[in-house]
Amino acid sequence: MKAVIYARYSSDNQREESIEGQIRECTAFAEKNGVTVLRHYIDRAFSAKTDNRPEFQNMVKDSGRRLFDMVIVWKLDRFARNRYDSARYKATLKKNGVKVVSATEVISDGAEGIILESVLEGYAEYYSADLSEKVVRGMTENALKSKYNGGTLPIGYMIDSEQYFQLDPLTAPFVLEAFQRYAEGATMKEIRDYLNQQGVKNTRGQPLTYNSIQHLLNNRRYIGEYTYRDIVVSEGIPAIVPQDLFDRVQEKLAKNKKAPARHKAEDDYLLTTKLFCGYCGAYLCGESGTSHTGNTHRYYKCVSVKKKRQECRKKSVRKEWIEDLVVDETMKMVMDDKAIEAIVSMLMELQDRENVNLPLYEQQLREADIAIQNLLNAIQQGILTKSTKGRLEELEATKEELETRIACEKLAKPKVSAEFMTFWLHRFRKLDVRQKAYRKMLIDTFINAIFLYDDKMVITFNYKEGTDTITFDDLKATPAAGKTGSDLDYLTAPKERHAEKRVFPFAFLREEAIGSACGTPWG
Repeated sequence: MKAVIYARYSSDNQREESIEGQIRECTAFAEKNGVTVLRHYIDRAFSAKTDNRPEFQNMVKDSGRRLFDMVIVWKLDRFARNRYDSARYKATLKKNGVKVVSATEVISDGAEGIILESVLEGYAEYYSADLSEKVVRGMTENALKSKYNGGTLPIGYMIDSEQYFQLDPLTAPFVLEAFQRYAEGATMKEIRDYLNQQGVKNTRGQPLTYNSIQHLLNNRRYIGEYTYRDIVVSEGIPAIVPQDLFDRVQEKLAKNKKAPARHKAEDDYLLTTKLFCGYCGAYLCGESGTSHTGNTHRYYKCVSVKKKRQECRKKSVRKEWIEDLVVDETMKMVMDDKAIEAIVSMLMELQDRENVNLPLYEQQLREADIAIQNLLNAIQQGILTKSTKGRLEELEATKEELETRIACEKLAKPKVSAEFMTFWLHRFRKLDVRQKAYRKMLIDTFINAIFLYDDKMVITFNYKEGTDTITFDDLKATPAAGKTGSDLDYLTAPKERHAEKRVFPFAFLREEAIGSACGTPWG
């Protein structure tokens, strides 16, 4: 029998020792019963009242590969705490030939075992519901008395020995100062910087962030309002901010929310960190400027020129033109069937090369099977000695061990098929490259670096060898009106290109990236 262990604890208050104890008892149960454990699935701080548990779902999914026969849990309430989820997922596991076993609850396989298991599951659900009701009832009583119910404590408050809110004399004045400064025109960034300079920390002892200030200015507890679920108690806690000041701040927050951001970038520079100067090797960074006509122009500019670090003759290049050209060249490669086939071939080779153990174990298993078959043929022909029998038992044990190792390797890192890789890569052909998100996805996936000169650009895709050189000699040099500050201000794509050898060993691509592509909204 081959098994996996599932362990779980519900609350952040519980410690890792809870998991260690479960694993220890489940492992002891497996050893006692001669069961081989392949791997552990562990969910930390997840309630069993829901099935939305990552490792639990991975375990159920992996059962479909039929690599293990049993799921061992410390107690049945680790698996689920409601009868619907328990029945549903046990049925799924049973369909895949997997049984759920409790390491500490003795449940027989007969009719009485079915009754006992149902009672245990029903009690687990009752205990969970009853505990939840008691907790909610106790917290509701606290709320009616405006007592602290747990959670993150707002800056400016402290909790006394009777669990009531009290003003913190050290931080409460800074909260009031933050409201006053915002009402007088200060930005959230300025308030954040001011409070950090004064040494004000959040409840975790970390410096304040922009989001911290935003939450602070919206927090109604600062006017004394206590809330819990549907309970609202006015003047339930000491107020730090006067009502009229709080109202002015809320009006200003609403007004600023609708206004355009002061320093928000209006466009993303998709080639950032991938575009390099062909002359000095420095990055080309995004830069924008406004002409006398009020139009905004965006360029990529060599960092060496921008910061005057060294002499470099590279001129700025217009953002839209160079990005369109790179996307166009990348799509040509994506539409090439031979290129896709080469990529898939390289990926399959890389995948096999990365997992050196699995091919070795599979080869050894084939050799063991052949040796066993040869011995069986010899036995059928009447050749049976003590050494033959001993060798057969040795080979059977080796085969079982290799099957266990292969199952462990496959569970640890699933292998992606060539068909799925081809399917995934073909989906890039359906991208609407007019949409910024898809243009970025295309560039991030296939482009490694671009070296830009005044007369050509050299693209290196995410391969270890090979480049694609595009010259600008045959482009129509028709500068658009008002397009100043760029040496590549053209309106057409290149007519010809001089391509060097291309190789496609996508060394960066992993099954995590391939798997996540299934969730992308492609056509």
